[in-house]
Amino acid sequence: MTLAAPAKINAFLAVGPPDERGWHPLRTVFQAVELHDAIEIGESAQDRVAFSIAGVPERNTVTEALRLLREHVDVPPLAIHVEKRIPSEAGLGGGSSDAATILRHFGGGLSPETLRTIALRVGADVPFFLLGGRARAEGYGERLTPLPDLPPRWIVLARPDEGCPTPEMFRRLDVKPREFRDFPEGDELYNDFERVAPCASLDLIERLLHHGADDAALTGSGSAVFGRFSDESDARRAAERMADEAPWVRLTRTLERDYTTQS
Repeated sequence: MTLAAPAKINAFLAVGPPDERGWHPLRTVFQAVELHDAIEIGESAQDRVAFSIAGVPERNTVTEALRLLREHVDVPPLAIHVEKRIPSEAGLGGGSSDAATILRHFGGGLSPETLRTIALRVGADVPFFLLGGRARAEGYGERLTPLPDLPPRWIVLARPDEGCPTPEMFRRLDVKPREFRDFPEGDELYNDFERVAPCASLDLIERLLHHGADDAALTGSGSAVFGRFSDESDARRAAERMADEAPWVRLTRTLERDYTTQS
């Protein structure tokens, strides 16, 4: 079988000061989008986990999800191949979504609380992908509040050549004085990491606005950015123009909560 592991964007992201463990509390609004990794799963005599790109460490979110899941349920050896369509170091949540897709598929007999606990052990963004759609997250990813789906929007994603390793981006942000912003009243775009984002990412935000985006922002800790469009044809034209200005551009759309993971 082949499962789809969708990406996400952050419509809002505020970062609090680190605690005594060095962890940062967050306030964020997640939105799932249609762009996805494709996870092929088959039977095997022993686990084999492979990726379509080089450089993925042997211990990764997929292997961690399997290891933790097997503490609770009997999962047979699997042959897994992940076709990576979501770029890494982009703020689009590809690794977290891959893990959540494995947890959702093989952990269906577990209680939602147990599944969320396992997801959080894999990574702070993983619990959102068990929920999908649009949601507010607080704390360290453990406090999720489902939000009503908004009318569908078309999204143009763009990423420069430069990636943004998350730990490094937090270190850069911590030397910048800032308030820990509260959630907005409406659907305002905001991201604290734009304070320390690569110039190439900020330039792409400006280009998206120039090409007609209703609004645009960085997603996650970067380096990918997104522009929101109400009209599909406008979004397609913008994506075509952006393809001449960025090394990686994709047209996608927002997903409602009831999306299917079957690719």
